[in-house]
Amino acid sequence: MKSREIPVSLPQPAFPGADWGDCFETLSDDPALLAEAAARRAFERMPRWVGGLMALRNLMVKPFGLKGDPDKASQGGTRVGIFPIIRNTPEQCILGFDDRHLDFRIVVETQSLPDRQTAVRMMTLVKRHNMLGRVYLAAIMPFHKLIVKTTLSRVSD
Repeated sequence: MKSREIPVSLPQPAFPGADWGDCFETLSDDPALLAEAAARRAFERMPRWVGGLMALRNLMVKPFGLKGDPDKASQGGTRVGIFPIIRNTPEQCILGFDDRHLDFRIVVETQSLPDRQTAVRMMTLVKRHNMLGRVYLAAIMPFHKLIVKTTLSRVSD
């Protein structure tokens, strides 16, 4: 199944301060899929083109004093790909970090369905701190949606 966008209502318990959010959903044929495993399928090995976009992003934000490389931005702790795990339960894995311009969370949720499939939702929640955060979010939006759909498709494969 291709992913589909579903509505997000704010505030969200996973990140009550968020002022922006989106969510995409897909189905997996793995009836026992847990949230962290779904997040790992999505983010552990990103496509090469995503790495290129992230390298470009890091160069562009450096003059503004923003965190360029999330690996260097937050030390220690367990990660899924480049993202630190903030909270983790079998049904919900929350990833993300905070910066001067915005804070973000990626919430990966799984829900077992009666037909032996698992619904997998990937929600992005953002708290913008200033005009730079608003401009940044607007600038990355087309890339964000493409990356989310691509990473979520890796969960259902």
